Parts: sequence; C-alpha cells; structure tokens
Amino acid sequence: MVMRISEVAKSMDLPISTIRYYEQIGIITDEYVLRDQNNYRIYATDIIHHLNVVKHCLAVGFSIQDIKSMISKNGMSKEDHVSLIQMKIAEIEAAQKKLDESKQNLYDILKADIICEKGFGKY
Repeated sequence: MVMRISEVAKSMDLPISTIRYYEQIGIITDEYVLRDQNNYRIYATDIIHHLNVVKHCLAVGFSIQDIKSMISKNGMSKEDHVSLIQMKIAEIEAAQKKLDESKQNLYDILKADIICEKGFGKY
C-alpha cells in the first residue's frame, strides 16, 4: 500500500512543505519514496513509522543534523548511535536537575515568607 503526500501530511500532522524539506535534505530517504505512472511522488506506508521516529527525536532535543546523521547508512555506527543517545539522556538529566534546583529555590522563597503587600522582600 502507498500514500500520497497529502495523506502522509494529514496522518502525521505535518505540513506538506516539511515532508518535502525532509526529503530534500535526506531525512526521508529514497526507500520511502516511489513514483506512480504519472511520475508523482507516492510514499511507502512505513514512512509513517519513520516520521514518528523523526518526530520523537526532535521532541527530545535532537537536531535535524543529528537525525540526518543517524539516518544515513554511512553516517554512524551502532556505537555512535548509542553514544549520541546517552549524551542526550545526560543533557536531559542535567536539565532536570537544574529545574529541580530552581523549584526548590522557589519553595525556599515561599517558606521564607518574604512576599507581602508592600512588595517583594519588603517588610
């Protein structure tokens, strides 16, 4: 089964221009793009899974270049993939730690009871 670009776009909630851009830069590889008898682009249905992986990678902070490298058949070894993902996990953990510290600082401000009608920190 195959899909037209409009069907892929609707299914993935992506603009058609994004799909064309991904194809242009190599995020969508030739294995997913076919041509019909009129030479129009059609896409293999497994493009949906592929684009879901791309969306998830973007959502956790990978750059388009990171994703492009991961997709490239000659771009990265399995060890490189694992290393890149572990680095991203470490970045997320560091960000979580910083957010936890910020939250604790806000709780400390509330606990110190320095907020009043005369203004912040005024008694």
